[in-house]
Amino acid sequence: MMGKITFYEERNFQGRSYECMSDCADMSSHMSRSQSCRVESGCFMVYERNNYMGNQYFMRRGEYRDMNRMMSMGMMFDNIRSCRMIPYHRGQFRMKIYERENFGGQSNEMMDDCDNIQERYRMSDCQSCNVMDGHWLMYEQPHYKGRMMYMRPGEYRSFRDMGMSGQRFMSMRRITDMC
Repeated sequence: MMGKITFYEERNFQGRSYECMSDCADMSSHMSRSQSCRVESGCFMVYERNNYMGNQYFMRRGEYRDMNRMMSMGMMFDNIRSCRMIPYHRGQFRMKIYERENFGGQSNEMMDDCDNIQERYRMSDCQSCNVMDGHWLMYEQPHYKGRMMYMRPGEYRSFRDMGMSGQRFMSMRRITDMC
């Protein structure tokens, strides 16, 4: 299933618009800013900086009339600069998390959601991971709160390299939405 998101320069779906059905690393060539958007199908991760860097926010089907208001719902920025479509995943989910960068320190393999790595695994931090199967959201605070980061299959040796300097992750959730 293809995803479709439309961005608007002004609040309440006003002004110039840009329709996107795939990843977009730099929206500045299409519009100067995005103050509202409508997700017609699929799920997307939106980013505050170009090239999928900086703070991120997960968006599923729905209308987002005012990016400033989204900040009260956990979005940490008011202007979208890049977006990534999240494909629907069928099958198992597997991710190995590590306490330190470069796959160092204590490690644990996960196959389901974890609302607090400190309680479940006695880990004080997660600074690298290897996503073997599925797509995941990682959150800086327990119980899926705070800033988030989208993880697709691959090795992530350092979250700092992804523009998440000083960020620690304390809870993880599988993206199981068909969107």
